[in-house]
Amino acid sequence: MSSPKLSTGLIIALAATGLFLSLVTAGIIATQNIASNGTVTSVNVGVYSNENCDQNCTSISWGSIYPGNSTSQTIYVKNTGAVPITLSIAADSWEPTDASDCLTLTWNPQDDTLNPGQSTTATLTLTVAQDTGDLTAFNFNIIITGAE
Repeated sequence: MSSPKLSTGLIIALAATGLFLSLVTAGIIATQNIASNGTVTSVNVGVYSNENCDQNCTSISWGSIYPGNSTSQTIYVKNTGAVPITLSIAADSWEPTDASDCLTLTWNPQDDTLNPGQSTTATLTLTVAQDTGDLTAFNFNIIITGAE
């Protein structure tokens, strides 16, 4: 009775998989997912999840982010008032409180000032530092304000 022969490609794939699993187990290759969510609050503006500005955006799920990486989400901001406004963004109520030491929220609105009824696309970017310590999950509030 003859034994089945393994192809060279299969042997290489098995060896590479074994090596990778050994390195991960030994801690030489390590990855860390960081789960996150953000609550969106608006002041003097409407914040929406679609370009038609008819679906309110009240939270953002950033998904899993690896240290040293960034992720972006697109929202739409509309001036719902009667006077021109200047847009600004802030992040607060970090949980845990030291999460803000290794996370940075930025945005890129197309226009800094919106006239009444005007809307703009805004890209929010969350950047994670390379060293996140023992951070594995976080939450924070995103506040988008339109000031006269």
